[in-house]
Amino acid sequence: MTYGDDNTALSAPTPDRTRWLALAIVMTAAFMDLVDVTIVNIAIPSIERTAHATFSQIQWITAGYALAFAAGLITGGRLGDIHGRKRLFLIGIGGFTLASALCGFAANPEMLVASRILQGGMAAMMVPQVLSIVHATFPAHERGKVFGLFGAIVGLGAVSGPLLGALLTEWNLFGLEWRPIFLINLPVGVVALFLGRRYITESRAPKALKLDLVGVALVTLGLLMLLYPLTRGRQLGWPLWGYVSMAGSLGVFAALVAYERRKAARDGSPLVELSLFRVKSFAAGIAVQTVFGVALGVFFLVWTLYMQIGLGWRPLRAGLTGVPFSIAVSIAAGMSVGKLVPRFGRKVLQAGALVMGVGVLLYIWEAHRYGLAIASWQMALPLVVMGAGMGLIVAPLTDAVLSEVPREHAGSASGLINTVQQMGNALGLGLVSVVFFGVIDDRLTRDRVGPAFVHAFQHALWWVAALMGVIFLLMFALPKRPAQHVEGADGEGSDGEGADAAELPEAGKESAPVLAS
Repeated sequence: MTYGDDNTALSAPTPDRTRWLALAIVMTAAFMDLVDVTIVNIAIPSIERTAHATFSQIQWITAGYALAFAAGLITGGRLGDIHGRKRLFLIGIGGFTLASALCGFAANPEMLVASRILQGGMAAMMVPQVLSIVHATFPAHERGKVFGLFGAIVGLGAVSGPLLGALLTEWNLFGLEWRPIFLINLPVGVVALFLGRRYITESRAPKALKLDLVGVALVTLGLLMLLYPLTRGRQLGWPLWGYVSMAGSLGVFAALVAYERRKAARDGSPLVELSLFRVKSFAAGIAVQTVFGVALGVFFLVWTLYMQIGLGWRPLRAGLTGVPFSIAVSIAAGMSVGKLVPRFGRKVLQAGALVMGVGVLLYIWEAHRYGLAIASWQMALPLVVMGAGMGLIVAPLTDAVLSEVPREHAGSASGLINTVQQMGNALGLGLVSVVFFGVIDDRLTRDRVGPAFVHAFQHALWWVAALMGVIFLLMFALPKRPAQHVEGADGEGSDGEGADAAELPEAGKESAPVLAS
C-alpha cells in the first residue's frame, strides 16, 4: 500500500545510491552512541584521578547518560513521527556533538555530569530516528541486508568503545588525559550533520499527530522511578524508598496504558502506539530485547571489573582482549540475516541464544581453571563463541521487531525498542549489585581483591547463562519462518506494490507477523 501523492516520502523508495549514503550517515551516528555508552567505563580511573571526582560523581557520569537516554527515547521517536525523522536526527546529532564538546572541555566533575545528561538527552532524539529512517527509506526486500549491517555495527560498537577508550586514555593526546574520548565525537558529528542535511530524505507520519504531553510525563516518571533506584540503590544501601519507588513505577505504567488507550480512541495520537503489541513479531521481539538487555548489562560491566580490578590489567590490554568478541559478532550478524535466517528462520535466533550460553559456560570454566593467571589468549575461545551467538541474534531480531510495523508508527516503535533495551541494561546494572558485589566482602585486604573478583565474575556469569536459557524459551513466541523481504527474494512486485502490501498494514489493525507461522 502507498499513501498517495501528498505523502511521497512514505512511498516505496526509488532505488538510487543516495539511500546507501544516508544509511552510512545514520549508521555512523548509531555507532557513535554505542561507543559512547561503553567508552567512558574504561576511562573512569583516569577521570577519578585527574578530575578529582567522587565515587558518586563517577557513578552519575555513566548513570546520568543512561537515565536521560532511556527517559527520552519514546518521546524522541514520536517527535520524529510528527516533525520529521530527518529533522530530529539532525537536531539530535548536532546536540550530541555539542554535548560531547562540553564533556571534553568540562572544568569540573559537576559540569561533566551535567554535560553527560545533556548528551544522553540528545542521543534520545537521534537514535530512534536511525531505524525509522531505514524503515522509511529502504524497500522491504533490501531490509534484510540493511539489518545485517546494523547487527554488525552493534557488535563493533559493543567492544570498540572499551578498545577506543583504552587507546585514547593510554596515548594521553596533548596531555588531555581522558578528554579525547569525548572530543573524538566532534569531527565525526560535524561531518555527519553536514552530509545528513544533503543526503537523508525526510519522512514523517502520513497523518497529523500531536505530541502527547501527558504520555511523555507518565513515561518519563515511570522510567525514572524504576531506573533511578536501580542505578543508585547499592551506593545508598538499598533504602526502603527505592523499593517503594520501583513498585510505584508499575502503577505509573498501568496508568500510562489506560491513558494511552483513551488517547488513541479520542484522537488517534498516543505517545505509545499500543496496537503495535497486537503484532506478534513486535510483542515477542520486545520481550526478547528486554531480557537480552539485562544479560548484556550484567556481562559487560562485570567483565570490565573482572579484568581491570580483579586481574589488574591495564585498560589497553582489557580493550584488546575484546577484539575476538567484536569480530565474531560482526561476522555472525552478517551471515545470520544474509544466509541463515532465510533458510532456517527462528531456529537461527534460538541457536544464537544457546551458542552464547555455551560461550558463557566456557568462560566460567576457564576463569575457574586459570584463576588470576588467565591470559588474554585463553579468553579468546569463550569470547568468540559468545560473540557468534550474539551476532546470530542481534541482526535478525531487529528485523523481526520492526518489519511488520506500520510505517507511520516507525518512530514510536523504534523508540520502544531502544527504550526496552536501555531498561534491560539498567535492570542488568541493578542486578550487578546483587549477583557480583553481593558476593564480595566490603572489607577486602589488597591480596584478597583479585580472588574475590574472580569468584564474583563466575557467580555473575551463571546468571547470564540462565538468562540466555530464558531468551531461548521466549523465542518460541516468535513465528517460525522468514517473510519474503528477509529472504531478499525478487518475488515482490517490481513496482513496489507487493512490498508495500506485505509490510505496511493499516494502522491499528493486526498484521501478519514477519515470520509466517
